[in-house]
Amino acid sequence: MRFPREVQREMGFALYRAQLGRKHENAKPLKGFGGAGVLEVVEDFRGDTYRAVYTVRFPHVVYAIHAFQRKAARARKTSSRDIDRIRKRLREAEEHHASWLQDR
Repeated sequence: MRFPREVQREMGFALYRAQLGRKHENAKPLKGFGGAGVLEVVEDFRGDTYRAVYTVRFPHVVYAIHAFQRKAARARKTSSRDIDRIRKRLREAEEHHASWLQDR
C-alpha cells in the first residue's frame, strides 16, 4: 500500500492477468527460480523502480510473494535479502497450497 497509486494499479492488473492465465507485458521470469513459474513485474515511476514477485506454479491459484521498491538505482540484481525473502515465502506458499488441497 506504500507504492504510488499508479504503480499499485499496474501491479494489480498484472496479478489480474495472471489469474486469467495470461501474462502482463512487463512480467518476466525471475532468474534463479527454475523457469516461468515465478515471475516479477517491474514498474518505473518518477525515477523509482518497484517490483512485485508472484508465482503461477500451482493450479487454480496465483500467490503474490513479495513487493518492494528497489533501493539502489544502479543495482542490477535483486538483493540477496529480497531473494531470501522470496524463497521463504515461496516455501510458505507451497505449504499453504498443499494444505488447501487437503482441505478441499
